[in-house]
Amino acid sequence: MIPLDRAAETYLRHIAIERGLSDHTLAAYRRDLATFTTWIATQPTVDSSGADRAGGAAVVGDVGRLARADLAGFVEHLATRDAPLAPRSIARMLSSVRSFTTFAAGEGWLPLDPGASVRPPKAPMRLPKAISVEDMERLLQAVDGDDPVQLRDRALLELLYATGARISEAVGLSVDDVTTLAAVDEDSDEDTDVSVVRVTGKGNKQRIVPLGSYARAAVDAYLVRARPLFAARGHATPALFLGARGARLSRQSAWLVIQAAAAAADLTEHVSPHTFRHSFATHLLEGGADVRVVQELLGHASVATTQIYTLVTADMLRDVYQTSHPRARR
Repeated sequence: MIPLDRAAETYLRHIAIERGLSDHTLAAYRRDLATFTTWIATQPTVDSSGADRAGGAAVVGDVGRLARADLAGFVEHLATRDAPLAPRSIARMLSSVRSFTTFAAGEGWLPLDPGASVRPPKAPMRLPKAISVEDMERLLQAVDGDDPVQLRDRALLELLYATGARISEAVGLSVDDVTTLAAVDEDSDEDTDVSVVRVTGKGNKQRIVPLGSYARAAVDAYLVRARPLFAARGHATPALFLGARGARLSRQSAWLVIQAAAAAADLTEHVSPHTFRHSFATHLLEGGADVRVVQELLGHASVATTQIYTLVTADMLRDVYQTSHPRARR
């Protein structure tokens, strides 16, 4: 017999070493498993008819008694308790528990993985929120000074909108990731240089994304007139965006840059780092870009992930039609 709490601790040590998880991610796994084992401990070992209930692992302290009914009941509990969780939160918590039961089955503590057939509740599809081209222009223009911080912030914002990069991808860039590639102008057949950014995304997969002239000018101004001042305050680092002490700019600091710019632009809509990514994709599709090209630029593994943005543009078209066409108004 292996106590459930000891099995959970063994699993947490395993993923900490094998997956190299951050303290934040490991703490999330620990909280999820603690919620699960605490709930299991409150469950009876017999049902209302007096028959033995499948499961009851925590009551007898044996991970080997975990059953599908335990996980299914846990999902139902999360959805119906006094403070029910949203479907996405339930899915995340169930994922942690299922990962644990898969590990337990692999170790031979369970004859079968009880979580293999348990599915989370379906989450309602949430369309990504983009801001208009006009609002994006206002936001970018709101950071228009010449001091080092403003030059850095303008370069960061321009790059986010020009590339659709995730905030973690943007702050993870190195100076050498901004470069030029030789290309041929289709109209003149002459060689020309194209500015690009080499973005490292999820799973360390790299993609090349063009960098527009406005963004390249902002990045160049930062590199020449601001970054050397930041770099002189810290140790040598290849990071593109630097903080006040000369170290790589953190995600949290980049968040604050975006919030300050949105406030300066007097935008009423909530603006987050992902707003730039959503706006990048939506504006490209509105301009006639092929969805598979946008997929490559965003670094999506599946085009299905990108196609959600086509629903956003279709939604906008419908709204315009209903408010503008005389036969659509009622």
